[in-house]
Amino acid sequence: MENLRQRWQHIIFGTDTPAGQLFDILLIVAILGSVVAVMLDSVASLHEQYGEALYAAEWFFTILFTIEYSVRLWVSERPLRYARSFFGIVDLLSIIPTYLSLLVPGSNYLLTIRALRVLRVFRVMKLAKFMGEANQLGIALIRTRRKIAVFMFSVFVVIIIFGSLMYVVEGPEHGFTSIPQSIYWAIVTITTVGYGDISPQTGFGKMIASLAMITGYAIIAVPTGIVTAEISAARVSMRYERECPNCYRHSHDPDARFCQQCGEELPKLSLKGPDD
Repeated sequence: MENLRQRWQHIIFGTDTPAGQLFDILLIVAILGSVVAVMLDSVASLHEQYGEALYAAEWFFTILFTIEYSVRLWVSERPLRYARSFFGIVDLLSIIPTYLSLLVPGSNYLLTIRALRVLRVFRVMKLAKFMGEANQLGIALIRTRRKIAVFMFSVFVVIIIFGSLMYVVEGPEHGFTSIPQSIYWAIVTITTVGYGDISPQTGFGKMIASLAMITGYAIIAVPTGIVTAEISAARVSMRYERECPNCYRHSHDPDARFCQQCGEELPKLSLKGPDD
C-alpha cells in the first residue's frame, strides 16, 4: 500500500496514471491562466477597469503555485536536487515576483516566466521523442560550453579590433565618437542586425564594414558546426537511455541493472536507432 507521500509523488512526477495526467493538465491550465492575467494587467485600460480582479487572480495563482512547489519538495526523494533542477528553479522563480512586488512595485510583471512551465506539456502528452531531442540538445550544449566560451572570447577580440579600426578611420565627425560606440557598431554589423543609426562614410570605412559583414556570416557557421557535432555524439549516447519505472530517473550506465537513485531493477537495454 502506498502512503500519502508516495501517492502524491506518483501523481506529481508521473504521467502513467489518469490522476497524474489530470494533475499536469490542470497545472498547465493554471499556468496559462496566470500568464494571461499578468499580461492583461499590463494593459492600462484593462488595469483601470479590472485591476482589483486581476490583482486577486495574481495572488490566487501565486498561493496555488506556492503550495504546489512546497508539495513537490515534500514528495521528492531528494528535495535539494529538485530545487536545483531546471523545473525546480523555474517553479521558484514563478512565485517570487509576486512576493517581491510588495517591496519593489512592478516586479510582478516578471511572472510571465511562468510560461516556461508550460514545457510540462511534453510530459503530459508523453512526447518522449521530443523530450529525447531536448535532452540531446541539452547534453550537446553542456559538452560544448568550453569550446563556445573560447569561440565567444575570440569573437569579442575581433569585435574590439573592428571597433577600434572604425574609430580611427571614421572618427567623431561620422558618428564614431568613442571606441565603445564603435564597438557597438561592430556588434550590430557582425551580428547582421544593421540598425543603421551609425554607418561609415569614407571608402576605407566601408571596406572595413564589408569585411565585418563577411566575418559575421562566417562566425554564425562556427558554433553551429560545434553544436551539431556534439548533437550527433549525444544521439549515439541516448541510444542507451533507460527510465527507472519507480523514480523515473534517466541516464543510467549501459551495463547498469539497478537504478542509481532508488535501487529499482531497470528494464533491459534495448538498442534502438535515434529515429525509432
